[in-house]
Amino acid sequence: MEIPGARLLKQIARYLRQLTRAPAAAHDAPHRYGVAMNSLPIDTSFDFRAEPNCSVDPDRRSPTLQRYQKLLFSKALPSGVMFNLSEKTSGIDHVLVHESDLGTFELSSDTILNSSKGPLKSFYDELPADVNAAWHRSSIGARLLFPGNQVDGKWTINQARGMTKEIRDRFDLTLEAIRRHYLGESSPLTDVLARYKDFFALFENFDNYVDFFLLNDLVNENGSVRFYIPFGGFDKPALPATFQEYVVFRNAQLDFLAGRTQRIEAYQTENLK
Repeated sequence: MEIPGARLLKQIARYLRQLTRAPAAAHDAPHRYGVAMNSLPIDTSFDFRAEPNCSVDPDRRSPTLQRYQKLLFSKALPSGVMFNLSEKTSGIDHVLVHESDLGTFELSSDTILNSSKGPLKSFYDELPADVNAAWHRSSIGARLLFPGNQVDGKWTINQARGMTKEIRDRFDLTLEAIRRHYLGESSPLTDVLARYKDFFALFENFDNYVDFFLLNDLVNENGSVRFYIPFGGFDKPALPATFQEYVVFRNAQLDFLAGRTQRIEAYQTENLK
């Protein structure tokens, strides 16, 4: 008799092992010295941790990640105005900056997948080591830009979503908070999102924000967020309560990653030849 959660465990193991294999045609060129090599400008299978000094925090230190995000998001805003991004450094951090009549926006990268291995260590440790190792591959599909400058010395969005107990670094819950921001509704991130209202105003509404950052695979056809696990409101615990729920939680993130990666591939094939 199969133990509860065993089937899901097999699914996630198989899915993660497939994820580690580069697609056959587009990514058969080797990676040497941490440099992504591909016939298209963005190699969606490239692990940014392979670059020098990037094994711990590629969001801050990877020049390849910086270049990929510049290619993806230097494009027209819904208004038609170009959102051109320039590569800059802030201390040791690689950031992207837009400067125009619209204002100055400094953007930094952050991961939008989270295993929650700290608070859910017992669940994390139940998964095979190779499955967990595969999870922590750092590819472009799992990265997103947020405003990186502090306002009045207060938390950035990245800091707030990691430290707010109702969010616990879950990107689906972060996206729900952003959706509510556009509707003028409250969430645990109301204050921090309001500090960056000029950034969100660039996209005019939630649908445009989702389209611009290629986040469509985490949104249902009716415009609602596709939560990793059933969402009962921000007053309910943010993290899975059982191992089986934890596996569902991780599988849902992998589905999002796979979908967004394909979307990035399609976008660059159409726009970045």
